[in-house]
Amino acid sequence: MRLVLLGPAGAGKGTQARLLSERLGAPHISTGEILRHEIDAGSELGKIAKELIDDGNLVSDEIVNALVIQRLQLPDTRRGFILDGYPRTVPQAEALLHYLKDHHQELTAVIDLEVNEEEIIRRLSGRMTCSGCGANFHKTSMPPITPGVCDYCGSPLIHRKDDSPEAIAHRLQHYRQKTQPLIDYYRGQRKLITIDARHGVERTFEAISRKLGLDGGYLEDL
Repeated sequence: MRLVLLGPAGAGKGTQARLLSERLGAPHISTGEILRHEIDAGSELGKIAKELIDDGNLVSDEIVNALVIQRLQLPDTRRGFILDGYPRTVPQAEALLHYLKDHHQELTAVIDLEVNEEEIIRRLSGRMTCSGCGANFHKTSMPPITPGVCDYCGSPLIHRKDDSPEAIAHRLQHYRQKTQPLIDYYRGQRKLITIDARHGVERTFEAISRKLGLDGGYLEDL
């Protein structure tokens, strides 16, 4: 399966992507992790991205597209992939569409995780992020095995400065304004699956699995 996960920060994209990756045997591809890897490796694209970020600018669609397409060309994507954090704009979605068409492939579905603002603020206010691999934990609903330490890579966990309620509300407003055209784009392509992601990791994953036919059924009509 070739999947895209949409949803605001705190909706659970990274967690659901990891679960889907384990179930499907397909890589979880996070644009944030790709950017960190390329910057740490000192690649040409990584150098350009670092300069933009250091200057307080957004990384352009062209650079993000190039990084993701470069990643999609690796052999482990032959069984499919789960994209987390990409595409974020309609031009990025169109670039992905053209790449897949050129390789005689298409997306299976685009999963939009919906969570109301109050729940997002509750989740992010207690969120802890791994300083190494970027994995997310929560101080009450999903604590790490060892306090303050990532379960996956052993790096320290940090609380992001932009996870204050005021900053979260501002980011949510910006996300909805920016992402609505993308949601409309995929709805028009009959690729969009909307999932109520308010009810925790397990119930959300069960809902996604039913929609995708991973519980032994068939992929539901979109």
